[in-house]
Amino acid sequence: MARPLVVITDTEELDPEPGVRLLTEGGCDVRVVGSRDPEAIAAAGRDAVALIVGYARVDAALLDRMPAVRMIATMSAGHDMIDTAEAARRGLWVTNLPHAATEDVAVHALAQVLSLTRRLPQADAVVRSGGWNTELREVPRRPSELTLGLIGMGRIARVLARIAAPLFGTVAACDPYAADWPEGVERLDLDTLVERADVLSLHSPSTPRTRGMVNAGLLARMRPGSVLVNVSRGDLVDPDALLAALDSGHLAGAALDVFPVEPPRADDPLRSHPRLLLSPHSAFLSDTSLRAYATAPAHNVLAWLTTGRPHTPVVDPTSRTSRMQGAPA
Repeated sequence: MARPLVVITDTEELDPEPGVRLLTEGGCDVRVVGSRDPEAIAAAGRDAVALIVGYARVDAALLDRMPAVRMIATMSAGHDMIDTAEAARRGLWVTNLPHAATEDVAVHALAQVLSLTRRLPQADAVVRSGGWNTELREVPRRPSELTLGLIGMGRIARVLARIAAPLFGTVAACDPYAADWPEGVERLDLDTLVERADVLSLHSPSTPRTRGMVNAGLLARMRPGSVLVNVSRGDLVDPDALLAALDSGHLAGAALDVFPVEPPRADDPLRSHPRLLLSPHSAFLSDTSLRAYATAPAHNVLAWLTTGRPHTPVVDPTSRTSRMQGAPA
């Protein structure tokens, strides 16, 4: 009997070998494409029964060229690179990794929040230029007197709320879809949250409703001197509106781990703005998470092959309605 073929698309900075080893030992043949190019993926995966996907786009056109595929496993909590509606229509499984880097992203967000409120980038620049504390133009703020606002109350936001609560005066959030609510987090509507938060941290998936939600209107409603943090999805924020709010001084600063185009162009003004704290889409990185990103998708594929059901589905073709479960950031 032929061994089932699993194709791994793009791996970016991840070492796929631990996952390849698990799949091979589990009775699969594996091909690592190492590319987002649909031509290369289709050529390698004509007979593949499963795809393991990094950032490569998987849509109807690609699936038409890979008719044997019955399962798509992402290497991330997000699954917006997959046309999940098309996958559901075709009766395919889609899985994600909801827990691989929850702690890492929450800690990264908190580090950015504290860095901005304590004005650490500005302090660093002063010392490097030969100055000292008398040359600090903006006095740091005390977190215990501030409100931390979270847009979204998924796994990462819940961890961030828990670890930030001892530091901040108030932790508040908005999420109209959250079924239960963590104790100690004030529940507000979006407009009230935006107007009250001293720090606004984004934890929403990229959807037609949320793309561009942080626009000029929302930024204008934020408190003067407040800061924005985005470790979620780059397209949630209108970059031109953000730069304008920073230039005017309405926002004291912002921290971005994600960008509308990744990596941003060399001449992108986001790269050089002095009020921006940047990281290269690295909030998820840790020695522990890197192992999970390589092995957990392989475990999903193997569970599906051996039991008929993967561990963490977001599209379930066995459900009467081909249920799609969200994966909030």
